[in-house]
Amino acid sequence: MKILMVCLGNICRSPLAHGILEHLAKEKGLDWEVDSAGTGNWHVGKQPDRRSIAIAKNYGVDISGQCCRQFEVNDFDKYDHIFVMDYSNLNDVKALARTDGDHEKVSLLLKNDIVPDPYYEDNQFDPVYNMVEKRCREIIEEFNSPS
Repeated sequence: MKILMVCLGNICRSPLAHGILEHLAKEKGLDWEVDSAGTGNWHVGKQPDRRSIAIAKNYGVDISGQCCRQFEVNDFDKYDHIFVMDYSNLNDVKALARTDGDHEKVSLLLKNDIVPDPYYEDNQFDPVYNMVEKRCREIIEEFNSPS
């Protein structure tokens, strides 16, 4: 299973989702490839936001080794599922889709809701972590259950 998490700058939400899902998959012994990207290029080559690193560390997840990158069209070829954090990300990623198959790979992480961007409100990192972790646990169950 190859999963990509996408947000705007790839410094807050998608690195958390990437780290959480990767951590949970490893705990379950799953050989999943998880990565993250941003629709914008402002932070390419940088670490995730220090607050995302700190909140993840509080929960035993290390995202400090991640490196921000921008979403690329060839990500459609590499990943089975592309989860985005909000409707803006959804529209931006789907605008790059070349085929119906590309379109079908892209969905909101929270299905019918957005993951709010905690960038401007320090007190939002903990609630964002918890909602993303809950959904990542569901993804593990959905994609790892016997068919």
